[in-house]
Amino acid sequence: MRVHHLDCGTMRPFGGTLLDGAPGLLRRAEMVCHCLLLELDDRLVLIETGMGEQSVRRPDEWLGRRFITLTRPVFDIERTAVRQVEALGFRREDVRDIVLTHLDLDHAGGLADFPHATVHVYDEELRAFQGAHTAQERFRYRAAQFEHGPKWQSYADLGEPWFGFEAVRELAGLPPSLLLVPLAGHTRGHAGVAVDTGDGWLLAAGDAYFHPGQLDLAHPHQPLGVTLFERSVETLGGPRRENQQRLRDLLRDHGDQVRIFSAHNAAELRACQTVPA
Repeated sequence: MRVHHLDCGTMRPFGGTLLDGAPGLLRRAEMVCHCLLLELDDRLVLIETGMGEQSVRRPDEWLGRRFITLTRPVFDIERTAVRQVEALGFRREDVRDIVLTHLDLDHAGGLADFPHATVHVYDEELRAFQGAHTAQERFRYRAAQFEHGPKWQSYADLGEPWFGFEAVRELAGLPPSLLLVPLAGHTRGHAGVAVDTGDGWLLAAGDAYFHPGQLDLAHPHQPLGVTLFERSVETLGGPRRENQQRLRDLLRDHGDQVRIFSAHNAAELRACQTVPA
């Protein structure tokens, strides 16, 4: 297996150190959409899709003015997942499976660029999208992104233990080196995606946390702006905090076997890109 760590949606919101923790308040913060492209023997698998081509072509419809104002995306079509797949010498049709942590607009926006791929997601997340129970959920799930009719493969949150997590699922039609890990909180059906690279596990934790300081074993911390943002977009606060503690426990007990990273931290992405795949 070969693993590519890609940024499929750079964002530059106002707030500087309040959001990314790097020095400087009077600057734009740096955020990314950290996606994985996996080269398997018979197919490509994409974990997360970023914002997609249509976010550049018709941003207001695809992302919504509120999201654009808050996050200040960099509209560069060459950074979309499909263009990066093609830049590596593949066709978009070679991506046969997509695994999502959740269906937020900056994670599922590229689904339409791979209309024939099977999309793997938890049942509860699919129900939340289809029901859109709250105003927050109506904001986070953009109907235009799903009009092509994705080929859903959904899962109950039942399964086997994995490094202290319960109910971890293998994925239909994919090797046991890919697992869906329940991490509810940010959304009702939020997941992590675990990948056995052969040299250790990767755990794409999505939006289960936003800043690496939250995984500090001695003193979990994060910038104030991240704390306010995290609370404003969470669906289930208690489960979110419990799952963050589980991630810290995983790092404490198995940090030599599992590398954990979130979806939007640029420093974590760069660290992953410097490690040979």
